Amino acid sequence: MEYKSMIRVRMSAKDAHYGGELVDGAHMLHLFGDVATELLIMSDGDEGLFCAYDNVEFLAPVYAGDYIEAVGEITSFGNTSRKMKFEARKVIAPRKDISDSAADVLAEPVLVCRASGTCVVPKKCQRIER
Repeated sequence: MEYKSMIRVRMSAKDAHYGGELVDGAHMLHLFGDVATELLIMSDGDEGLFCAYDNVEFLAPVYAGDYIEAVGEITSFGNTSRKMKFEARKVIAPRKDISDSAADVLAEPVLVCRASGTCVVPKKCQRIER
């Protein structure tokens, strides 16, 4: 069975951490953590634990006002481990050059971050059999 998850969120002014309303890359990892939690609930009936990222690439800047889609999927299962891969894409961007409230749906989403990592669901917490 395939396990995939997607969330879409708008980056707000409170998410901006740096000058120019730039959102820190760690925020994308926070989104991936939420996606991973949903994937583990779907696959095991438990939130599990995120153990480690084995690769993280920040590919484009994210700003307050951007809409980000974070997607993930489980790529392999061990006894208790779940390997996953993630991508975050910008799908809507503000157009402050037009007005403070203008925004565009992007014709092509912009890949802003990708990562892979491992989560664990202890055997005693697994409620769904494979």
